[in-house]
Amino acid sequence: MLVARARAKLNLSLAVTGRRADGYHKLESLVAFTRFGDHVTLQPGLPLALDVEGATAAASGAVADNLVLKAARHFAALLPGAAAGRFRLVKHIPVAAGLGGGSSDAAAALRLLAGLNDIGADDPRLFEAARRSGADVPVCLAARARFMRGIGDELGPVLALPPLIAVLVNPGVALATAAVFAAMRLRPGEAALAAPAPRVESGMSAEALLAALRHAGNDMEDASQSLAPVLVGVLAVLASAPGCRLARMTGSGATCFGLFTSRRAAQAAVSAIRRGHPDWWVRASVLG
Repeated sequence: MLVARARAKLNLSLAVTGRRADGYHKLESLVAFTRFGDHVTLQPGLPLALDVEGATAAASGAVADNLVLKAARHFAALLPGAAAGRFRLVKHIPVAAGLGGGSSDAAAALRLLAGLNDIGADDPRLFEAARRSGADVPVCLAARARFMRGIGDELGPVLALPPLIAVLVNPGVALATAAVFAAMRLRPGEAALAAPAPRVESGMSAEALLAALRHAGNDMEDASQSLAPVLVGVLAVLASAPGCRLARMTGSGATCFGLFTSRRAAQAAVSAIRRGHPDWWVRASVLG
């Protein structure tokens, strides 16, 4: 049995730079990954199949449409005769939440298939299978902090960032990325006025990183808040928590996160938010 962790993805900054003539939106985003995520296992020697279970499995949709199977089929098409097997996915990441859960699951499945078939992590066929599987899948392959650009197919070098302590909050509202992009009303071929990307480099201190992130933002927040006004309150609750240094939405929402000065402050915020909003999903994690 082969095992992989599918870590949740956070967009520490997200700029929408325009919309291509083919309708796809162009982004520039600094991403990082939590130590929390889904679990993917692969039992070799069996026909390709997928079993899904876990806390958020019911919301993840039909198994036949799952990105794990989609990625496995793209892998098989690019490497004819490659060994496969039966996948088991245990879902913990909220669905349609801006955390890249499905993309991270697909990337984990590709890593397992690559290991099973002695395919190197730098093999271009692996990246191509990820690219065909979804816009966020390539950046989830390594699951390391870096910039992603274009439609997710342009990846910057891996960045060695200081550990950051994050509190993640999802109010239980699912937001479809396509609906948020539609609310932004960018026409095909139109450029967007985006803030410059934060100046981030390997080896910088946590204080320097936080200072850089404050000069950036998430260009999708306004559109997401128009579709889910509860996000205004979520961000306010996070920003007012003692020790919170930065509160922001990730991806197209509806998950928001706060970056904290200490584990103790983060855990205190988790406890307070759970008491005040018992229907919200709340979790602390370290970004690395």
